[in-house]
Amino acid sequence: MTPAPAAEARPAHRDGNVLRWLGAYTSSMIGDNVYYIALSWAAVQTGTPAQAGLVMTVSAIPRALLMLGGGVVADRFGPRKVVIGSDAVRCAAVLAVAALLFATSPGLWPLALLGLVFGTVDAVFMPAVGALPARITSRGQLARVQGMRGLAIRFANVAGAPLGGLGVALGGAAAAFGLAGALIALSVPLLVSVRVRELPADDAAAERTPWRDLREGLGYIRRHRVLAPLVVAIALGDLGFVGPLNVGLTLLADRRGWGASGIGWVLAGFGIGAGAAALLLTVRGRLPYAGRVAAVAILAGSVAIGGLAFVPTVAAAVGVALVVGLFAGLSGALCGALLQTHADPAFLGRVSSVATIGSLGLAPLSMPLTAAAIGWWGTGPVFVVSAAVCGLGGVVTLCVRDLRRAELPR
Repeated sequence: MTPAPAAEARPAHRDGNVLRWLGAYTSSMIGDNVYYIALSWAAVQTGTPAQAGLVMTVSAIPRALLMLGGGVVADRFGPRKVVIGSDAVRCAAVLAVAALLFATSPGLWPLALLGLVFGTVDAVFMPAVGALPARITSRGQLARVQGMRGLAIRFANVAGAPLGGLGVALGGAAAAFGLAGALIALSVPLLVSVRVRELPADDAAAERTPWRDLREGLGYIRRHRVLAPLVVAIALGDLGFVGPLNVGLTLLADRRGWGASGIGWVLAGFGIGAGAAALLLTVRGRLPYAGRVAAVAILAGSVAIGGLAFVPTVAAAVGVALVVGLFAGLSGALCGALLQTHADPAFLGRVSSVATIGSLGLAPLSMPLTAAAIGWWGTGPVFVVSAAVCGLGGVVTLCVRDLRRAELPR
């Protein structure tokens, strides 16, 4: 189905088609947050801390290994169909475990299996999610859609944790899993109602193998003067960002004696900053000099990340985290918008998979390395090195002329 011309000209925040997509995405993301609360609680209650950690990380392996193939699937079958199918599978898996926990105490194996299923499905879900906005609105609205998506993520993070905790408090992990499944299920009828722009028929698609599709996608990115350096910049930013803002912040708070409440305040500061950046892009719809602004935001955010290790009080850390969130949210939204607007929609699933594999596949591997490095050298040097890695993304963006001069469509 093809959106009507009037819908294409309408601003994204007033377009019912985009708002239905946004509702589906928000519901699914809240369900994901509730799912992780339920999974962590069930794993801790059932096994040892080491076993619980293994259950929580088991989904990362198939996600990292299969992400590139997931991009091929999204481009072959269409992102809308893939997202609907992925949410349906995730919903069924979560509700099955919820029913099993209501009936008996099966141990860790169903939790590990659920994590494995989630990781496998995420490998096709994430590239399809990245490719879908270009099919539901015009190019000129894609930057605003990225801002709306950022707001949805922040809202899901804020709402998901207390909802998951409420589910656990009322009925244990089984109730929390049931709530997660219901939220994910809510996204399916909304996605079914979303109208998408179909691409021209590709008569040669049936003759190509998935491996050839993958090679063509990687070749397309490698030859593209904007996408190739942009993917590198995104990967460097994620590698330098994930470790300090996850495990690094916890270790920093422990060494400074800030406690769990201190961590919560710092994360709240980051969330407010990132939400403000997403709101800015949602309201403005477009920022001029997108490539240059993204580069400056990456560099400024990296300096703030390095400075986070040297602030003496919780209040100062909250202020610095707000700055980190503001610049990280702005650079992330702009990089996502540039990715959406410069990629051919026929390749967008594969482009999204390559861009996403850094943050969801490779960057999480930096967390144990960050923890080990802090144990050896302390928080200051590790945060500074991580900030330098993140800042390299801004250097790449500034040094590559086509990316530096990249603009968002009007």
